[in-house]
Amino acid sequence: MDEKDRLGTKLRDKEKAEEDRYFAQRDKELLEKMKQQQASDQEAALQQQALMRCPKCGTQLNTVVHNEVTVEECPSCQGMWLDRGELETLAQRENEGWLGRFVRRGVLRQS
Repeated sequence: MDEKDRLGTKLRDKEKAEEDRYFAQRDKELLEKMKQQQASDQEAALQQQALMRCPKCGTQLNTVVHNEVTVEECPSCQGMWLDRGELETLAQRENEGWLGRFVRRGVLRQS
């Protein structure tokens, strides 16, 4: 009878160890998933905070129309920020000026 109890105890210990290992692995996976979600949430929050902010000083940008082109302007440092389409629109108007040459050179390099 003693031998049977000893083997039964070993079997229960082995089952307990396997169960502990399973739950430890599951907890590890859940923690990793939570860390990834938290990092993703933090990245989204940072992007939201940076949206429409001046890259130079961090002030909220104002949308302004100059010569029928919409640009973002910083009221603090007076920087102007253009999207690619806005820059190309201005360059088309000034075909032989420095701005037109600059944009054409950049477009030719990217193509």
